[in-house]
Amino acid sequence: MQLIKYLLQRILSGFAVLFAVILIITSIIYLAPVDPTQLTFGQRADAETIDQKREELGLDQPLYVQLGLYIADVMPLSIHANTKKAQAKYSYIKLLPLGNKALVLKKPYLRESYQTGRLVTSILAEAIPKTIILAFCAILLATIIGIFLGVIAAVKQNSWLDNSAVVGSVLGYSLPSYVTAIVLALVFGYLLADYTGLQIKGSIIELDDFGDEQYVWKNLILPTIALGIRPIAIITQLTRSAMLDVLAQDYVRTAKAKGLSPTKVIIRHAFRNALNPVVTAISGWFAALLAGAFFVENVFSFKGLGDVTVTALLNFDIPVVLGAVLFTACVFVVINVLVDLVYVLLDPRVRLE
Repeated sequence: MQLIKYLLQRILSGFAVLFAVILIITSIIYLAPVDPTQLTFGQRADAETIDQKREELGLDQPLYVQLGLYIADVMPLSIHANTKKAQAKYSYIKLLPLGNKALVLKKPYLRESYQTGRLVTSILAEAIPKTIILAFCAILLATIIGIFLGVIAAVKQNSWLDNSAVVGSVLGYSLPSYVTAIVLALVFGYLLADYTGLQIKGSIIELDDFGDEQYVWKNLILPTIALGIRPIAIITQLTRSAMLDVLAQDYVRTAKAKGLSPTKVIIRHAFRNALNPVVTAISGWFAALLAGAFFVENVFSFKGLGDVTVTALLNFDIPVVLGAVLFTACVFVVINVLVDLVYVLLDPRVRLE
């Protein structure tokens, strides 16, 4: 019961965050001095065509009206016109008739792209799986290497291993991901391409000579390393600091005094209690990578969420931008809730209340 109450509180807080994100981002985008219809039709379009398109997209309405309409579109529980046209558009389930309108239950409707006319959900559905695969590979690489280096550095404090791990982590965190991506692309994807077999650009899914899609897994290697270097540095430093703090605790010294082997002391007593800040770092970085590794994806022409969002921003394709931002916010909200639950499982000192 207590767990359900906690989850409901966190879900309600998440909805509040999503609402604030929609309100702020939508206001910024709609207030920008750019006309999406002008970009859609080009400079040679006549004023009548542009005005007609603005009316069709609802861009001629006041800002508060546009915000209200968008929120109604993305909310699963909202009020819409009780017509066949609206039912076909939103595919809703009517819960309560309200005159010529109705309270309905539906999937979030992210509208259509201004540039292509495609549903935003379809555009994101093609891009997000690629980014998920890339983000998962990068965070998995960072977690394994970072925790290993952090534990070794803490156990061998002030040794050459410790100093090397600290220097390497500082250097790795100091390098922006796009710089690392450019260097890796030039060195291993261009200069040493004959030896590595890697390409300077390429996505995980590409078309073969017959126009069929095929997975090119080797195109994951360089983007994964480029994305993983900074998380490796952070996880290494946090693991080292947390382990040093836990190893100095009384219960660890007691475990050593009882004659437990160093391996058991480190794994059973020290490592588990040192994981909380590490889990926070891992979850934060994973959420950030899922949100779209914009620069790295652009360097390698990796057609994921970052590439789609950058293209939409350049074209001022408002629905696609808002859809990407909303997905990003959802990722952070969901992962934060999951991390709070993991805290309870990892550390018995943490309680839901």
